[in-house]
Amino acid sequence: MQKISIVFFTSLGVMLGGALIGSVGAIFSRQSPVKVMLDLTQDIKLWAVATAIGGTFSNLRVLEGSFLEGKLNLVAKQLIIIVVAFLGAQLGIWIITVLTGGR
Repeated sequence: MQKISIVFFTSLGVMLGGALIGSVGAIFSRQSPVKVMLDLTQDIKLWAVATAIGGTFSNLRVLEGSFLEGKLNLVAKQLIIIVVAFLGAQLGIWIITVLTGGR
Protein backbone atom coordinates (compact mmCIF):
# COMPACT_ATOMS: atom_id res chain seq x y z
CA MET A 1 0.00 0.00 0.00
CA GLN A 2 2.88 2.37 0.73
CA LYS A 3 4.38 1.89 -2.72
CA ILE A 4 1.00 2.51 -4.34
CA SER A 5 0.48 5.83 -2.56
CA ILE A 6 4.04 6.95 -3.37
CA VAL A 7 3.56 6.07 -7.04
CA PHE A 8 0.20 7.88 -7.18
CA PHE A 9 1.44 11.09 -5.60
CA THR A 10 4.71 11.10 -7.52
CA SER A 11 2.80 10.93 -10.78
CA LEU A 12 0.41 13.62 -9.59
CA GLY A 13 3.32 15.83 -8.50
CA VAL A 14 5.12 15.50 -11.82
CA MET A 15 1.96 16.56 -13.64
CA LEU A 16 1.18 19.53 -11.41
CA GLY A 17 4.77 20.70 -11.07
CA GLY A 18 5.59 20.25 -14.74
CA ALA A 19 2.51 22.11 -15.92
CA LEU A 20 2.82 24.96 -13.42
CA ILE A 21 6.54 25.53 -13.81
CA GLY A 22 6.38 24.95 -17.56
CA SER A 23 3.78 27.68 -17.89
CA VAL A 24 6.29 30.16 -16.44
CA GLY A 25 8.31 29.68 -19.62
CA ALA A 26 5.26 30.75 -21.60
CA ILE A 27 5.41 34.16 -19.95
CA PHE A 28 8.95 34.70 -21.20
CA SER A 29 8.03 33.60 -24.72
CA ARG A 30 4.87 35.75 -24.72
CA GLN A 31 2.46 32.87 -25.03
CA SER A 32 -0.68 32.18 -23.06
CA PRO A 33 0.34 30.41 -19.84
CA VAL A 34 -3.06 28.74 -19.61
CA LYS A 35 -2.83 27.29 -23.10
CA VAL A 36 0.74 26.12 -22.53
CA MET A 37 -0.28 24.57 -19.22
CA LEU A 38 -3.08 22.60 -20.86
CA ASP A 39 -0.82 21.49 -23.70
CA LEU A 40 1.91 20.40 -21.28
CA THR A 41 -0.46 18.16 -19.35
CA GLN A 42 -0.99 16.04 -22.42
CA ASP A 43 2.68 16.08 -23.40
CA ILE A 44 4.10 15.00 -20.04
CA LYS A 45 1.51 12.42 -19.01
CA LEU A 46 3.58 9.44 -20.14
CA TRP A 47 6.70 10.89 -18.52
CA ALA A 48 4.84 11.32 -15.25
CA VAL A 49 3.85 7.66 -15.30
CA ALA A 50 7.37 6.51 -16.22
CA THR A 51 8.87 8.65 -13.46
CA ALA A 52 6.40 7.42 -10.87
CA ILE A 53 7.04 3.73 -11.53
CA GLY A 54 10.79 4.24 -11.43
CA GLY A 55 11.61 3.79 -15.08
CA THR A 56 9.82 1.65 -17.60
CA PHE A 57 12.53 -0.86 -18.47
CA SER A 58 12.96 -2.33 -15.01
CA ASN A 59 9.22 -2.81 -14.63
CA LEU A 60 8.93 -4.35 -18.07
CA ARG A 61 11.70 -6.80 -17.19
CA VAL A 62 9.86 -7.77 -14.00
CA LEU A 63 6.63 -8.21 -15.97
CA GLU A 64 8.35 -10.35 -18.60
CA GLY A 65 10.26 -12.51 -16.14
CA SER A 66 7.31 -13.00 -13.83
CA PHE A 67 4.93 -13.78 -16.66
CA LEU A 68 7.25 -16.32 -18.25
CA GLU A 69 7.92 -17.97 -14.89
CA GLY A 70 4.22 -18.14 -14.08
CA LYS A 71 4.33 -15.75 -11.12
CA LEU A 72 1.04 -14.06 -11.86
CA ASN A 73 0.84 -12.33 -8.48
CA LEU A 74 3.96 -10.29 -9.36
CA VAL A 75 2.47 -9.49 -12.76
CA ALA A 76 -0.73 -8.28 -11.09
CA LYS A 77 1.23 -6.09 -8.66
CA GLN A 78 3.19 -4.44 -11.47
CA LEU A 79 0.02 -3.83 -13.48
CA ILE A 80 -1.65 -2.27 -10.42
CA ILE A 81 1.34 0.04 -9.96
CA ILE A 82 1.16 1.13 -13.60
CA VAL A 83 -2.61 1.74 -13.37
CA VAL A 84 -2.17 3.77 -10.16
CA ALA A 85 0.51 5.88 -11.86
CA PHE A 86 -1.88 6.56 -14.75
CA LEU A 87 -4.60 7.51 -12.26
CA GLY A 88 -2.29 9.99 -10.55
CA ALA A 89 -1.37 11.55 -13.88
CA GLN A 90 -5.02 11.69 -14.90
CA LEU A 91 -5.95 13.42 -11.64
CA GLY A 92 -3.20 15.96 -12.35
CA ILE A 93 -4.67 16.63 -15.78
CA TRP A 94 -8.12 17.03 -14.26
CA ILE A 95 -6.88 19.47 -11.60
CA ILE A 96 -5.05 21.61 -14.17
CA THR A 97 -8.11 21.56 -16.44
CA VAL A 98 -10.37 22.68 -13.60
CA LEU A 99 -7.94 25.40 -12.45
CA THR A 100 -7.58 26.81 -15.96
CA GLY A 101 -11.27 26.71 -16.81
CA GLY A 102 -11.13 23.75 -19.17
CA ARG A 103 -10.63 23.69 -22.90
